[in-house]
Parts: sequence; C-alpha cells; structure tokens
Amino acid sequence: MDISNAVEASDYDRAEELKSFDATKAGVKGLVDSGIVKIPRIFIRPADELAQEKLTSHQHNFQVPVVDLDGIKDDRLKEIVDEVRVASETWGFFQVVNHGIPLTVLEEVLHGARKFHEQDLELKKELYSRDPKRGVVFFSNPDLYRSPTANWRDTLVISTLASKQFDPSKIPEVCRDSLMAYIRTISKLGNTLFELLSMALALKPEHLKEMGCTEGFNISCLYYPSCPQPDLTLGATKHTDPSFFTIVLQDQIGGLQVFHENQWVNVEPIAGSLVVNIGDFLQVISNNKFKSVDHRVLASGFVPRISVACFFTGHATGTPKLYGPIKELTSDENPPVYREFLVSEYFNLYFAKVVGDKSVLCQFKL
Repeated sequence: MDISNAVEASDYDRAEELKSFDATKAGVKGLVDSGIVKIPRIFIRPADELAQEKLTSHQHNFQVPVVDLDGIKDDRLKEIVDEVRVASETWGFFQVVNHGIPLTVLEEVLHGARKFHEQDLELKKELYSRDPKRGVVFFSNPDLYRSPTANWRDTLVISTLASKQFDPSKIPEVCRDSLMAYIRTISKLGNTLFELLSMALALKPEHLKEMGCTEGFNISCLYYPSCPQPDLTLGATKHTDPSFFTIVLQDQIGGLQVFHENQWVNVEPIAGSLVVNIGDFLQVISNNKFKSVDHRVLASGFVPRISVACFFTGHATGTPKLYGPIKELTSDENPPVYREFLVSEYFNLYFAKVVGDKSVLCQFKL
C-alpha cells in the first residue's frame, strides 16, 4: 500500500470530523456497521510513523514468560516467586496459567463483553459518556480530542473507583452476571499476585496489601472491530498502564504486543491463560526494580477481537494515600528515584496527556 497516497494532506476539518464521530455515540463498530471500505482520516497514523513501522524489526524471536501457578501452596512457591521476579524485572510482562479461575468464567466474560458491544446501538447509547466520574460508561477513545490519531476500538468501563459504594445493578444486564463472576475471581487472583510480587521484592507477602495497593480497580471490556485497512491504524497506541499491574484476558485472535529489546513481540494467546503486565505505580514503589513497559494492540482485518483488562490501582477515592519508593528498597547506594504521589494526581496527569506521549513517570522523578 502506498502510504503517501493513503495519508496525503487533504482539505478537511479534523475537529469537525471528531465531533461528528463522537456525536454518533456508535463507536468504531458503528463505522464498520455502516459498511465503510476506507477508514476515516482521524484513525490513520502519521506518514512518518507508518514509514518507520516498515523499518522496525519484527522478528518476534522472543516469547513472553509463562508462569505456572500450580503448586503455589506447596513445594513450588519459591520457584514461582523467582519466575515472577525475573519476568517483572526483564520484561514487565508475563502470562499465568493454572491460576484458579475456571475456564467457563473466562469464556463467559468474553462472551458477555461481546454481547454488550454487539447489541442494539440504542441500548449502548444510554451508557455513552466521557465523564470519568460515572461508574459504568461506554465510549470510544478516552483521548479522542487530544490524540493525533484515534484508535480502532470501543470500550465499556466498570469502575470501582468512581464511588465508595459500587452498585452492580449499574452493569448492563447483558453482561452483568458474567462480569460479576469474573470480578469475584479476578479479585482473588489479584491478591495472590500482590503477595507474589511482594515476595519477589524480598518483602513480606502482605506488604503491598498493607500499603493499600489492593484497594480499587477498574475493568475495561475492549472491542476491536474488524478493520478494512488494518495496516493504517492501531487498536491501541503504544502506552504504559496507570496501575500497579493489569491482568488482561485476551481471546484467541491475538494482536497484543510488548516492546522488548527494541522490537515488538507478540503476546501469543494461550487458552485459559491471563496476561499480567507491570504498571507505572509498581515501577515507582519498586524504585525501578520492576519495569512498566510499552505495549500496544494491532488492528485486525479479519474478525473482531475481544479482551477484558483489570487495572489494579489502589486508593483513588476516600482518604488520600501517598505512594512512593518503598523505604526497604532504598539506601544510600540506591536512593529514591521518584517522589511520592497520589493516585488521583497521577490519573489527572495521565489522562491529560496524549496516549503514546512520553511517560508520566518522568514528571515524578526526583
């Protein structure tokens, strides 16, 4: 495909195109349903970025670490902790298998997410909003009006951070039962991972929990419609996560990539597995021992891709909680790299920036 022709300058009002897209409240799926054969200009990546993409190494001769949690309560605990530590230090990403969540729960939450996104548009429109204070919201591209390029995806967010009293009845009925079952099980797995990460930092298992890291999370049900020109756009621009860590359930379509040793590496789907990636908050409190790394999602030209991401973010409401490098991990030889921050402060900076811009982490460095 001739990139120069695809993205050549044209006389059009970008702001008006953004407003028109947003006003439909139909998301990217609405564009696909309308029968488009060429994607709107707002989704096309800059010409220099597309040109650079052709020059970037895509050998994919790496495999994201896989951690088997079987035996965690018996004889394999030390081995599992070591594997989590190495993966968190070198990759910032790993997949977990034998994590205790039944396959039926995983399948049903993916099915529920699909049913929400593929239901009648008028039902989805009722939840369409850009107000982050709402506990349950549907939208396309949180940074639509700030990003140089829109991403090819729609999102349903269920947040326990929006208020102290989360009301399950606010979740759309079409996916309520499957999401609540998933939330119950993913919360338990999250606590287990916090214990493993604590031990991987040579701290007592309860350390991160006692810091309040386990309190508060939100879930994004992500829908990446099939795209008529997948080489010109992305499902998600490269970014790091504003969380301690994120657990991602992806379907078998694939498309998630992590940047490792100067190349994009596919996070290959493994049936029944979950992807764990270290977020910015954990990089801060571990004083750079664990890495929050860039990742992205490719657009697909074949079938829609579904994923469900759970972001563990700690205190965002209620009594303010300061997070900074854990004192046990610092010394005269290894001084703190970052200042303390409030989760709310971090969110304000993160969502004010354009996704893909320089990491917010740099604004907290001492």
